[in-house]
Amino acid sequence: MNSEQLTEILRTAFPNAEVVVGGQAGKFDLRVVDDLFEGKRSVARQQLVYAPLNDFISSGEVHAVTIRAMTKEEWRKASLFGV
Repeated sequence: MNSEQLTEILRTAFPNAEVVVGGQAGKFDLRVVDDLFEGKRSVARQQLVYAPLNDFISSGEVHAVTIRAMTKEEWRKASLFGV
């Protein structure tokens, strides 16, 4: 599994999202920006992102992920303040 493949999986799962994936060798940093996360707590957001990845995690193709799942407004604010 490489970052391009993971990006495509997440773009299919979140067609309206901005998806950025970095990493290699089974360890990835994910940023998914989608208003679908509005009103959801952090754990619920992570569960949504994990769902399309579960088979790849189970198989060992993906070992670890760091997830930033935000709404567009949260990302806009984070970008302004360099968070």
